[in-house]
Amino acid sequence: MSEGSNVKFSEAEALEFHSQGRAGKIEIIASKPMATQRDLSLAYSPGVAVPVRAIAEDPAAAYDYTAKGNLVAVISNGTAILGLGNLGALASKPVMEGKAVLFKRFADVDSIDIELATEDPDKFIEAVALMEPSFGGINLEDIKAPECFIIEQTLRDRMNIPIMHDDQHGTAIISAAGLINACHLTNRELKDVRVVVNGAGAAAIACTALIKAMGVRHDHVLMCDRKGVIYQGRGDLDQWKSAHAVDTDRRSLEDALVDADVFLGLSAAGALKPEMVAKMAPRPIIFAMANPDPEITPPEAKAARPDAIVATGRSDYPNQVNNVLGFPFIFRGALDVRATTINEEMKIAAAQALAELAREAVPEEVAAAYGKAHSFGADYIIPAPFDPRLMEVVPAAVAQAAMDSGVAQKPIADMAAYRTALRSRLNPTTSVLTLAYEAARGNPKRVLFAEGEEDTVLRAAMAFRDGGYGIPVLVGRDDVHDRLRALGVEDATGIEVFNSRTYGRVPEMVDHLYKRVQRRGYLHREVERLVNQDRNIFASLLLELGEADAMITGVTRPYAQSLREVRRVLDPVEGVTPFGIHVLVGQSHTVFLADTTVTERPSGEQLVDIACHTAEVARRMGHEPRVAFLSYSTFGNPEGNYLERIREAVRLLDARGEVPFEYEGEMPPDVALNPKMQKVYPFSRLTGPANVLIMPGLQTANIAAKLLKELGGDAMIGPMLVGMQKPVQIASMTASASDLVTLAVLAAGGIAR
Repeated sequence: MSEGSNVKFSEAEALEFHSQGRAGKIEIIASKPMATQRDLSLAYSPGVAVPVRAIAEDPAAAYDYTAKGNLVAVISNGTAILGLGNLGALASKPVMEGKAVLFKRFADVDSIDIELATEDPDKFIEAVALMEPSFGGINLEDIKAPECFIIEQTLRDRMNIPIMHDDQHGTAIISAAGLINACHLTNRELKDVRVVVNGAGAAAIACTALIKAMGVRHDHVLMCDRKGVIYQGRGDLDQWKSAHAVDTDRRSLEDALVDADVFLGLSAAGALKPEMVAKMAPRPIIFAMANPDPEITPPEAKAARPDAIVATGRSDYPNQVNNVLGFPFIFRGALDVRATTINEEMKIAAAQALAELAREAVPEEVAAAYGKAHSFGADYIIPAPFDPRLMEVVPAAVAQAAMDSGVAQKPIADMAAYRTALRSRLNPTTSVLTLAYEAARGNPKRVLFAEGEEDTVLRAAMAFRDGGYGIPVLVGRDDVHDRLRALGVEDATGIEVFNSRTYGRVPEMVDHLYKRVQRRGYLHREVERLVNQDRNIFASLLLELGEADAMITGVTRPYAQSLREVRRVLDPVEGVTPFGIHVLVGQSHTVFLADTTVTERPSGEQLVDIACHTAEVARRMGHEPRVAFLSYSTFGNPEGNYLERIREAVRLLDARGEVPFEYEGEMPPDVALNPKMQKVYPFSRLTGPANVLIMPGLQTANIAAKLLKELGGDAMIGPMLVGMQKPVQIASMTASASDLVTLAVLAAGGIAR
């Protein structure tokens, strides 16, 4: 029922997120170059006339020459916004923008939000129907019942593109997948189960219709609204409720639930009482999907019936019915075969694919993120929302069903190739990072924020805590709690703050550090001053003494200075020179740059170590490493004075024989990254564009990373410090609170190590 999680945040943080930088959450980016007059001439006049004539002659050509085939409109009138009610079209815009972002993030579907200022179904229908030439599909959203039924059915009849009201069918598909698996676990057949549906709105009616289409008998379903059971002969039923009326003498929800196998709740918090659950059949199946709070919580249901299988719409309980498992991938499959509609066969195929996926072995990265309960069983009947296999499994099933049911205008000839193409559409880094956040929530660690007197750091620490990713430990002076209160933190005194002036183990710290540095010319009183006055020294000692599991610093001083201070206390991994990695993350690609922070002119041996460790990080983030040793020279042309170290690195790797990744060099960036260069240099050992770029020196690396961050269109993570014995990360001085949270999660989770 939910598309998000129950992560906590302040209202101020939510408003800042939506307003910072470019307002809102979406922008339009040209997919073709627009730099020169010739580019513009091709994109517009006169070049655009050629595809215009082609489309006029053959309307299907619009899918070849425009974005129509990958473009979905998310349309609402704001009459049923989330759990907030009828707040109007304009107020629905943040939600619709968010839906558009989810389409792109999960299924690489381009999407635009459209808000229509009308509650008249006829006007709404006419406005949407007139937009058919613009879009490959329409996702209706947050429209109240019963108007949503009229709108969706009329548009499906009038339009020749996929239409789906996600509030109805998204919930229906995901809950149906869970029901398939719950019945599998309890040795039930759909045709035999007795179901009680509490709620008679859009989602409840859609859920009921879908499970009936899948085999649940009409007379085995009792639907209840606020007045009780919907039975034949009840005089106040509209056409949608009356379609689910049955001949029964039961009149209340409590009566209906006696000996029922399944409860589907799409009503209100607390509607299902423990005493009602106790009267259900053995091993009852309970889907309490009221949003944001369920009809009954899983602990309450389990207390009444320990044998129950329970699902909700919340991420903090097992078995989340989350619409994001459905709509992006359903539209992906429908668009890819140019389906004229989304029919029952396609919905059932999606539900069955999700059910089958949940029964498969869970990938290691998903299991690590969500915990050991994520293997098929009573607490795992629905796939995890960030399972990377969803992109391959669900669209393929939907596309196949569209072809089998005769609504596909562009059938797929090679399904194996299609599944491969689906996998390549999304960047695995995004899934790995998401899973890292989930893993942090499942195993929260204590993370030191060394610069606890900075507003950016305090915001990051609170976001880290409120997100459930771990326990922030601040380093600062007496006014830290006052600063937190000024930022709107209500329970500021509950935040742990270490102050070097009052911390009882300072003498122990001084002795520890003095033993490390006494032969470097430091006097004991100098060490006392460092421990008492330098926040990085003090925080590093806290980490060394076990007061926390990881540490974040860097926003108040240059990177090199912060690293020097940290290394006075903390050691690198034996035999490893620490180094930094910047990670460039795009929609479908990730590039790792190293070393961007530490060694000015690495030797051949150091370049090899940097390459090997960066390749390990790349693999942990979901990529098969292809390493390029960069230079201005292409395999020796032109000759230069500073190439020997790069050539030595390649020779050293060659001498190892078995190297667990592809590598090549020396080469400039265009040879490493442009696939066309494979034809120019066919002897290159890289089978595709490099994704690990080993820079020849710190100056080049640092400049390149910062240029890409400031001028590039992709997201940049880092620098990530690799090679220290303790998990410590040093951010850039321009890092945002979000950047700091990401580094804290990576440090605590061990991805950056």
